[in-house]
Amino acid sequence: MGFPKGQKRDFNALQRRRLKAATLFDKGLAPAAVARQLGVACQSASRWRNAWAKDGRSALKRTPKAGRPPRLKPQDLPALKRALKAGPGAQGFPTELWTTQRVAQVIKTQFGVAYHPDHVGRLLGQIGWSCQRPTTRALQRNEKAIRRWQQATWPRLKKKP
Repeated sequence: MGFPKGQKRDFNALQRRRLKAATLFDKGLAPAAVARQLGVACQSASRWRNAWAKDGRSALKRTPKAGRPPRLKPQDLPALKRALKAGPGAQGFPTELWTTQRVAQVIKTQFGVAYHPDHVGRLLGQIGWSCQRPTTRALQRNEKAIRRWQQATWPRLKKKP
């Protein structure tokens, strides 16, 4: 389970919800009633109530972000984006094609941080870049002939329409 892909958690909204639960606990409501009112699981409301009973409202305040802190600092991401926009040639690569291995090399040389090429794709997503493959088309390509083959010949060759 987890949060839906492409959506980020609003940690401030989560904290507001927990603090609203504390207000409801102050009024004497049971965890099940708080859960119904806030639209959360009873287990969450019970957990909040136990924390509230033990340490008060401060126990329901926002906690530091879980997980390991990023090795590449958020303030380094704009510099990485500028380096990538300059192109692979500016970084000393022979061709004008970015690969995750090349981006990992740039991060290593410019910021002193080693990343596995598979993780570099996630970093590229953070700065708004996506993995793309350059499209190459043959110079002698005949679009009319291709369309005619797709509409006339291909349906005849298929076993089922």
